[in-house]
Amino acid sequence: MAYEKTWADNEKLNKTEQWKLVKDGLSIFDDIPHYAKNGFSSIPEEEWDKFKWAGLYLQRPKEDGYFMMRVNIPSGILNYEQAIELAAICKEYGRDVYDITTRQAIQFHWLKIEQIPDIFNRLERVGLSSAGACGDITRNIVGNPLAGIDKDELFDTREIVKEVYEFFQFNDDFSNLPRKYKMSISTNVKNASNAEINCISFVPAKKIIDGKEEVGFHLLIGGGLSARPFLAQKIDVFVLPHQVKEAAIAVTTIFRDYGFREKRHLSRLKFLMADWGPERFKEKLLEYVNLLPSGEDATEKWNAGYFYGVHPQKQPGLNYIGLNIPVGRLSSDEVIELAKVSKKYGNGELRNCNSQNLIIPNIPDENVEALLKENIFTTISTKPLSFIGYSVSCTGIEYCNLALVETKERMKRIANDLDKELSLDVPVRMHMVGCPNSCGQRQIADIGLQGIKMKTKDKGMIEAFEIYLGGTLQDGGKFNEKLQGKIEADYLKEAIKAILLHFKSDKIKDESFFNYIGRVGLNPLQTALDHAMQQA
Repeated sequence: MAYEKTWADNEKLNKTEQWKLVKDGLSIFDDIPHYAKNGFSSIPEEEWDKFKWAGLYLQRPKEDGYFMMRVNIPSGILNYEQAIELAAICKEYGRDVYDITTRQAIQFHWLKIEQIPDIFNRLERVGLSSAGACGDITRNIVGNPLAGIDKDELFDTREIVKEVYEFFQFNDDFSNLPRKYKMSISTNVKNASNAEINCISFVPAKKIIDGKEEVGFHLLIGGGLSARPFLAQKIDVFVLPHQVKEAAIAVTTIFRDYGFREKRHLSRLKFLMADWGPERFKEKLLEYVNLLPSGEDATEKWNAGYFYGVHPQKQPGLNYIGLNIPVGRLSSDEVIELAKVSKKYGNGELRNCNSQNLIIPNIPDENVEALLKENIFTTISTKPLSFIGYSVSCTGIEYCNLALVETKERMKRIANDLDKELSLDVPVRMHMVGCPNSCGQRQIADIGLQGIKMKTKDKGMIEAFEIYLGGTLQDGGKFNEKLQGKIEADYLKEAIKAILLHFKSDKIKDESFFNYIGRVGLNPLQTALDHAMQQA
């Protein structure tokens, strides 16, 4: 290693940190060919967690030997060849389950160790990788899915994201971080990257330098969700476009060398930031990189990563089309068909959104009408109904070892039922998660649904949910707040419906769910929920 592990003599290091001192996480790539040749039984159980550095988790139940693989898609942008190859891998090895994540990546399931080397080779041939998609390392870089075509961006960030992503890929100077490390880089002024919930976010900014207005970034540090969520804090610096890589290296170095390594649940960058505060963090940062003081924030609002319908690009005569992918799940045939439609009418790209949806870009004006008549759009909508169009879900107990409840199909079913039973004049964002880790980002939802286990007298332990209301990332962000009570999973739809019916009857025209709660508080919705559960 080219750096000194200053924490190596700490006697209180947790067990994961202890084995990382002996063997770097990226070394799993050297071991996988042996395991693939000799089968799952050849993998010692103590090695299972190390597969994360290769983007692999053992899915539920671990002993069966099937892996989930997460593939990095920086900024969510896929070219035609990449989309087709991902679909082919999904069809051949993944039992036709193709999931878009809330960080613009792709997840496969049902993979066997014997198949992994072939998948690695196929990904590499089209310029993709799963390295670092999990583990204590830089994860997929979230960006603007409209980068390069966006009327609402200060400038194109594709090359910057590419440069930073490629620097950290397989870089063993930064493969032993205290915990997972999530980065976003975007100049979309509507905060399409959910900047406040990332460990490090480069967000759009302007500054007068030597009498001339320059565009660049402000830096937000220390965001993250899970059981103890934090909103990222602004550091008083201005980052010019050519400084992004240097600044990213500096922040990552600080996290690597000063982050906490004794207790896993307190090791994210958000805890170091909470301990130091923005001023101390800035002082340390400026020891590594020369940055100017901050300028003018350019973020105007928050769009939560939704881009439905047909929209003009900044290139005259071209359009992008936003599609709803219910809870982010597709089949391989659907991916292939979407890629073919994109190539037939545009340039073949597909772009993943952190709302688990898709964008088809670069469609000439004269091709839009014909594209929308393609058969795939009888099942995939550009104008979804209010609830299915704004529903997000994590993987859930179907595959995830951490989840307590089933989520994907439940969220989809509830949303579809609600769309049949009521309508609203504003969308309501619903996020469902199967455990406190919150991969489905429930804290920022209008209605956050967190799965739990609940003990009952007559049914024993059952699946249930807690309900949280009023999350947003508008104006710096606010996490949603928990309503009292636990709701049996079988009654969850009726509970949500009761909340929404009260909202509908009491709201002002065009008033958002978040603004309504800001006006009346949680008590009226708590009362509506309690009444509905008494009648259930």
